Amino acid sequence: MARAMIHNRQDSLERALHLFWQKGFHATSLKDLEKALDMRPGSIYATFGSKDGLFQESLERYASLGLANLERTLHAHESPLAGLAAYLRGLGGLCDQELPSRACMLVKSLLELGDREQAARSKAEHLLAGMEARFADGFADAQKVGELDSQLDPKRLGRRLQAEVMGLRAFAQRDVDSEAVHALAEDMALSLEAMRINGSTDMH
Repeated sequence: MARAMIHNRQDSLERALHLFWQKGFHATSLKDLEKALDMRPGSIYATFGSKDGLFQESLERYASLGLANLERTLHAHESPLAGLAAYLRGLGGLCDQELPSRACMLVKSLLELGDREQAARSKAEHLLAGMEARFADGFADAQKVGELDSQLDPKRLGRRLQAEVMGLRAFAQRDVDSEAVHALAEDMALSLEAMRINGSTDMH
């Protein structure tokens, strides 16, 4: 019974994640959640505390899935830079996937949420910072194995990579074909790979 309850809660969280990712926090009504989760309001509140609580859990779930995907990609490649480049190439397939939105749910939330949702906004900011830190760790790992100039700043490189990922996902929201997104992701990946020792970059 306990396992069934955990499974049902996880399933409800996944459904809520997709709904919030598609519509945003404000446009998602309690009626929308009731229908998507097949739960009565009392059950939703008993399980997740509030709409805001459910939204914040959805953000955490979204971020954990994104980090897990990044980790799988990094571990599948021999070098840190190759792994980061492969991650960028993977984002080139955004238009080929059936997603609630091609934009990052965390970024969409930052743009939508105001002072009244400060806790959720802070949550999104914290989770984005976590992804940025993981990118920075990837660049630091590249320095440790000698494939990246030790004089470069991993934190700054991680911040720039996150900005590029945000831009790519925003670009994919436009009415563009899949080939254009793949090409842009490939250009970004090649630029990153060019940073290997004997490559050049202005990010000191």
